[in-house]
Amino acid sequence: MSKWKTIVCALALVLMGGMCGCAAETRGEAPPAASAEASAEQAEADRLLASMSTTEKIGQMVMIGVYGTEINDDMRYLLHQFHYGGIILFDRNLESAEQARGLVQALQQQSEEKVPLFIAIDEEGGLVARGRSFIQAPPSQAELGETGDPEQARLWAAAAAKALRGIGVNVNFAPVADLGAERGRSYSKDPAVAASFLAAAGEGYRENGLMYTLKHFPGIGRAPVDPHKGGSAIDASLKELQEYEFRPFREHIEATDKGRNLDYMIMVGHLAYPALDGDRAATVSKKIVTELLREDMGYQGLVVTDDLGMGAIASSLTFRQAGIAAIEAGADIVLVCHDYGNAEEAYMGIYDALKSGRLSEERLDESVRRIVLAKLRHCSK
Repeated sequence: MSKWKTIVCALALVLMGGMCGCAAETRGEAPPAASAEASAEQAEADRLLASMSTTEKIGQMVMIGVYGTEINDDMRYLLHQFHYGGIILFDRNLESAEQARGLVQALQQQSEEKVPLFIAIDEEGGLVARGRSFIQAPPSQAELGETGDPEQARLWAAAAAKALRGIGVNVNFAPVADLGAERGRSYSKDPAVAASFLAAAGEGYRENGLMYTLKHFPGIGRAPVDPHKGGSAIDASLKELQEYEFRPFREHIEATDKGRNLDYMIMVGHLAYPALDGDRAATVSKKIVTELLREDMGYQGLVVTDDLGMGAIASSLTFRQAGIAAIEAGADIVLVCHDYGNAEEAYMGIYDALKSGRLSEERLDESVRRIVLAKLRHCSK
């Protein structure tokens, strides 16, 4: 049994003992057991963080895509050399439930890191779903929204969570919080309707122990150009953005302990919002990620970028430039899906910035502490 699992077991005993009385609750204070659990979790996260080398910390902040359906020498090299903290799976990695489970187990075993890997996937439903031969693809979010019944979103999220956990996935890059996105990827064009379906889907994921992801902050539903192909801007006023794009994200954050519970991530998209930060893409905008998302909306959970290989960002920034710029903006994890060399460039951009003094060790620790806490709560080898 790993050290963090031992601590979790010990905390369970503390919680059982704490069920005997509720005097603290009647005084409006936190129950002693809950306080002890939080303190022990923070202490373990701090211990793990302190034990990590600089290269291990940087690795935790990079998630990559791999090639192959079974563990191979390339994967082993990447995990050992760069200490990557997360892997995203695509259909190129998936043949059957048994094979996928074996690949994930091998990746976890070969990572040899102090905390488990994030294993992520895009299982939105509709046209965006992986492993269709053995994972039942949910209906598109548009189809679910048309039912008018948010319970359908909860049930399908729960089913997806169970199927994904069954192969070792611990993060789903869904649901989409954008409004009116193409290809049926949004629940609705109405922010109130979308927010209600997001709340239900989040409940389905949380009930079944899977981290989920709201995307693509601050909302790309009105994108004039597919971000995979090129950059573009949403030319809306701040008032319009607040009433339309921001609302599903803000309501979800406010309903989930101001986003402090680390049950979900928020993925930032690559569009520009002139009313917020000129022509700077959201991914690399401190005004959007730190000032708007973290400070104004109060979100304290994990922030992950959309794929840095998409045309909307790769057309203007190198992977070294984009990697460090995203971290400076406030992201915790940069995502590079399709090329090992590009992933290394993003990693080295962060490494060089730290060595030159452009990035501080404190800023690094801020993100890695969040990552470690989330993994202690939601991930296992």
